[in-house]
Amino acid sequence: MEIRAPRGTEDLFGEDLELVVALEERFREHVRRFGFQEIRTPILEYAELFVRSVGPTTDIVEKEMFTFPDRGGRVLALRPEGTAPVVRAYVNHKLYADLLPVRLAYAGPMFRYERPQAGRQRQFHQLGVEVLGGEGPELDAEVIALGHEFLASLGLGDVRLELSSVGCPVCRPRYLERLREYFLPHRDELCPDCQRRLERNPLRILDCKLDRDKDFVREAPKLFDSLCDDCRRYHEEVAVHLTSLGIPFVVNPHLVRGLDYYVRTAFEWVDASLGAQDAVGGGGRYDGLVAELGGPPHGGIGFALGVERLVLGLKNRGIRLAPPRHVDVYVAAFGGGAARRLPLLFHLRRAGFVALGDADTEKVRTLLRRADRLGARVVVLVGDEEVARGEVAVKDLASGTQEAVREDELVAWLRRHLAQDG
Repeated sequence: MEIRAPRGTEDLFGEDLELVVALEERFREHVRRFGFQEIRTPILEYAELFVRSVGPTTDIVEKEMFTFPDRGGRVLALRPEGTAPVVRAYVNHKLYADLLPVRLAYAGPMFRYERPQAGRQRQFHQLGVEVLGGEGPELDAEVIALGHEFLASLGLGDVRLELSSVGCPVCRPRYLERLREYFLPHRDELCPDCQRRLERNPLRILDCKLDRDKDFVREAPKLFDSLCDDCRRYHEEVAVHLTSLGIPFVVNPHLVRGLDYYVRTAFEWVDASLGAQDAVGGGGRYDGLVAELGGPPHGGIGFALGVERLVLGLKNRGIRLAPPRHVDVYVAAFGGGAARRLPLLFHLRRAGFVALGDADTEKVRTLLRRADRLGARVVVLVGDEEVARGEVAVKDLASGTQEAVREDELVAWLRRHLAQDG
């Protein structure tokens, strides 16, 4: 029986992999200009980390985590999101003892047991940032602007930024009680999961994949309308700072992030070209999370972007980030020149060229056809006569011209010739 990759995972290679690598490189370059340093956390974490941070009543913890016991009986999880591991590392290594705020960025795979579909896999990849030990609406606006300018730099400037507030420990409990009272008469119309959430955390009903599009759910009281004066003022100041930076946004009072650690600022980027699953990323403020994981009472804010969703958005717009794959030089060795193929290839590669080559004792045309299929710009031909003269014959595949070049002058000749071709 043929063994295939597990459902919800995929092999990356060729142009798709080049696009993902280009995205990661662009992201690292972009966040570096904002003073961020990269962090790499383990793919494996104790499941307790996500229960305490993301929330025991979230879909991630209740239904989507890949968990298993280790030999010591502790339950491990493949990380489903990036914020909690970064905050854990911040606490474990006392990164807060350094200059605050601490700006950290990450890129890597995450895992959630979901129904696979376009842009949503069980193993997926995220690009994210976290700012820890910093507070205030101005910082929130800076982090959001960082993400928005990154998307614009990719050619995704038409992605819509949606901004909201999810309240704080003062105003959210009052709102949850309003929600519970509102949904009680509709209990039998809710899915089984949401019937349980009604008592434990009715906020999760608004984010349920099965119930959120029902009319009575859409008409439920909005958290945004129940904000306390401090939260409302904070939201307004974030909006003022974004406007001063020229970042366009819309206020979405229905926006509810699916993780329990968020407070106050919440936001998403929405790409209309993706259809129903249109969120390419989002984030928010999480001021109580550091203390919850054993650290000082430091605030935090961050976001994550879904790489697979970004790739779909770029493809929908016909945007290429990675340069087309090409071969600078193809070494075609034949006859007595076959022994020169490998030394020539490494000589050219050490000089910085993308070089491939083959040897064929009889069929030079076969080698030329292969060079053409690989997209080589020039072919270096080396046979008995070239070896005897200490030369190679260099053929430009575009023009068809051919020229004899001394082997010790080949690198300099290629640099001049390929520079002229752009």
